[in-house]
Amino acid sequence: MSNKLNHSMSLASPEPKGLSTKQKIASAIGLIGLFILVLALFNTTLPNKPVFLSLSLGLITLGTIVFANDAYLTKLAGIKNDGVWFKSISSRGLVGWLTGVGLTAFYVVLYFYAELLGLGTNGEPNTGLVALFDPLSRLLSGNPASQWFVYGTLYTIAILAFGYKFILKYRHNRYQQIRTGSVMFFQLGFAFLIPEFMARLNSETFSLPYYDLKNIWPLNYYNFEQYRINDFLSAGNIGLALLIFGVASIFIITPILTYKFGKRWYCSWVCGCGGLAETAGDSFRQLSSKKLSAWRIERWLIHTVLVFVVVMTTAVVHSYLGDDSSKYWLTKKSFLISVAAFLTLVFAGVMIFKRKELAKDAQYGAIGYFVILAVLFGIHFLSGDGKIFILKAETLRSTYGFAIGAIFSGVVGTGFYPILGNRVWCRFGCPMAAILGFQQRLFSKFRITTNGGQCISCGNCSTYCEMGIDVRSYAQKGENIVRSSCVGCGICAAVCPRGVLKLENDKLDGRINPNEILLGNDVDLMNYVNQK
Repeated sequence: MSNKLNHSMSLASPEPKGLSTKQKIASAIGLIGLFILVLALFNTTLPNKPVFLSLSLGLITLGTIVFANDAYLTKLAGIKNDGVWFKSISSRGLVGWLTGVGLTAFYVVLYFYAELLGLGTNGEPNTGLVALFDPLSRLLSGNPASQWFVYGTLYTIAILAFGYKFILKYRHNRYQQIRTGSVMFFQLGFAFLIPEFMARLNSETFSLPYYDLKNIWPLNYYNFEQYRINDFLSAGNIGLALLIFGVASIFIITPILTYKFGKRWYCSWVCGCGGLAETAGDSFRQLSSKKLSAWRIERWLIHTVLVFVVVMTTAVVHSYLGDDSSKYWLTKKSFLISVAAFLTLVFAGVMIFKRKELAKDAQYGAIGYFVILAVLFGIHFLSGDGKIFILKAETLRSTYGFAIGAIFSGVVGTGFYPILGNRVWCRFGCPMAAILGFQQRLFSKFRITTNGGQCISCGNCSTYCEMGIDVRSYAQKGENIVRSSCVGCGICAAVCPRGVLKLENDKLDGRINPNEILLGNDVDLMNYVNQK
């Protein structure tokens, strides 16, 4: 009998540890739950759908919980990212690529070929996987399931089950426990249950549109389309209140919360996309590229998406407004003037008072502003019969919905977790992240402070930054981290063995300190400390 010779001289074993017996049993339990879903997908007749659906979702959840308990509760609390680069699924190995391909295929089918999942068309009843979820859908909303209900249920189960796993993994960090509990709560309540209960209130005389209360424009880019506005107004005071809440969320609620807490209040505490990335996608956060080229692509791409959604929303709203001021309190012309005036006010204010904070990004902002302004002029002078230039407003809407809402946020954003990291959508494509990042950079009290004297340059912080920020370069200099892309997840601080990083909300003075570092002889340390 021959034993495999280990040539490694590392004090920490580089060989990944295999699954324990209990973890193997837990994996088998979860796979049985998934197998029931596969059986339903292939139209296998299941005698009692409520029982089999409960059994499937219960086994998946139970398997995840048992696996997490054995993986983390058998060890002391603390950093548990050891061996991550030696596992095939989390280091772009074969298992990782197969997982990515599988997830991508699922999203393609979900968005474009829902009939393959069993969705009934032309009044026909559901079959297959979608039919399996009919009992739960009828219980919550009174309606048969759709592919989106199936997806929403599995999405919620993933956040809850893997959220539990995440809490155990980072149980040494109170901040991680609280924010994970927050995303679990908002996903279950605001994104899943409340919209279903709202649908149950609908009748022949009263109708509320499906509404995820935590989704704010531009994420819910469809919220200001004509049919949505009509639905809100026809629902009376409740619908009007929801419409006002949607507008207030953009111009009042979001800026105030971002000023006080940074974009983390939404991206890491509320958002469902961020919730899935932080829980189910936690194993892939180290795959986010830290290259300078990736950062450049990020800055151009995410702001291009933002410009697109502003233009598209403006065009859609403009298409159903009228020209007669005696009939419309908001006419086409006054609407375009209002949009242009608001953007000009923001642009002028930033350039006059905050240009230093934006630095080179001010140039990109200027480009985006003038592009939008040029399009607004084009909409006014070259539009007619519901067309913007030569395109219909609905064409812009459908193009955005397909390219950004489906392909980017769904197929690529989640399907590519095992390849490009867990925050692909948030980093490169989310227009909400772009707006919040702009506000965070300019006037938020949030920053991550660093103690350069304690940094040992281990690189944990940079490795596990899901947004591709080279945190270590800031920590080595003792420089505050104030980045538009930072979602304030706090993992960099959670994995730091020296306590170098700290998430803070403080006064704006001295927040951005690229030239005031705690190293060198040109800094009055006592004066610097007293100011902080």
